[in-house]
Amino acid sequence: MSGDAILTLANVESAYGPVKAIRGVSLSVPAGSIVTVLGANGAGKSTILRTISGIIDPQKGFISFEGQPIQGLDPGQIVRRGISHVPEGREVFPLLSVHDNLMMGAYTRSDRDAVAADLETVYGYFPILRERARQEAGQLSGGQQQMLAISRALMSRPKLMLLDEPSLGLSPRLTQEIFAIVTRINRERGTTMLLVEQNAALALEVAHYGYVLEVGRIVMEDTCERLREKEDIQEFYLGMKDAGVRGERRWKKKKTWR
Repeated sequence: MSGDAILTLANVESAYGPVKAIRGVSLSVPAGSIVTVLGANGAGKSTILRTISGIIDPQKGFISFEGQPIQGLDPGQIVRRGISHVPEGREVFPLLSVHDNLMMGAYTRSDRDAVAADLETVYGYFPILRERARQEAGQLSGGQQQMLAISRALMSRPKLMLLDEPSLGLSPRLTQEIFAIVTRINRERGTTMLLVEQNAALALEVAHYGYVLEVGRIVMEDTCERLREKEDIQEFYLGMKDAGVRGERRWKKKKTWR
């Protein structure tokens, strides 16, 4: 994907010990956009995000953010550059209060007045967090913990958010609520987002551009509107097993994308 990319990966390879997880991955994320990465479990989607955020050092390739190389930097340095990571499984600090979890998201900042303003902003997105501000994060429901994880990431004032499976373990209603806020953050704050999501239909609905990952390699990329029309995507990711000629009429009847 071309354009004013805020993030670029070029031929990136990462591994867990002897096991190579991503192979020659190249992608770009334009500023202000939502880009999604689709793929089966174990395809390497989360590894891409962990490599960008510095949790894993790439073995090969180049990663640039705002035109500057960031591969090899530690996670704290990458947060200071303007990238925040909402990990799979949320990973809140369970024994800390909701408020203290949010403050942990702002640990790189010294602008106290602006931090206080951002705290009010995230409480505006997720009012339940204000109600539970003094409660231990481990006592929150799964959906509330996901709200907290997203809010904690916002407290660093990121230019780019990495979202890893934000709907994992959530009900359809909560999933819709979370994604409504994600799109609102993108629209209102201009925050760029790279999204890994198991709910392919929803990811393709909210994102602008998508990549498909298979066994650690990018095998397809296009606008999300065009990806939704591809038979392979319909069959393997949208649950339409008769996506060929025989199933074409059924797809046209079911198609409700904007």
